[in-house]
Amino acid sequence: MHSIPLLLEIPLLAVVCIAGFSDIRTRRIPNWVVLAGLLLGLAGNTVLYGWAGLGRAGLGLGLALLVYLPLHMVRGMGAGDVKLMVAVGAIAGPANWLGVLVLTGLLGGVCALILVTSQGAGQRTLYNLCHILEELAHLRAPYHRHQEIDVRNPGALRLPHGAIIALAVIAFVGASSARIF
Repeated sequence: MHSIPLLLEIPLLAVVCIAGFSDIRTRRIPNWVVLAGLLLGLAGNTVLYGWAGLGRAGLGLGLALLVYLPLHMVRGMGAGDVKLMVAVGAIAGPANWLGVLVLTGLLGGVCALILVTSQGAGQRTLYNLCHILEELAHLRAPYHRHQEIDVRNPGALRLPHGAIIALAVIAFVGASSARIF
């Protein structure tokens, strides 16, 4: 893992904090925030590292798209979350983005367990998970047969994933600054 330079760290933190607060408040991540992050990532990496930096930003962006777009396509993730992670990838680059992904998964998992437990939805969640795995094994979109697991369904249990991403980025930046990673 590489340390994120201050010239990129500040916009990264600004983008994820604005997106996270917006996601908590409105359940939406504004396009202007993710577009600004994407442009800052491409420009900042190019200024710092030249063509290699542009390639690094492109790889981070592409990796995020590769991981998050399928989640959106099966309606397990909102488009704003995908765009936010793409912007994070463009700013942080592929190696750092993978660290953010791991922390996002860990924090998201803990928050999901808390949400499921607090709502008394453990049995329903296990059923939904089995349904998702079965449908994916048959190469079918899980939301077609079971509307409850569609992220667009107002009755579905949902977490503000943009806020989870923001917390993961903050933790990652803090840990990399302290040389924990």
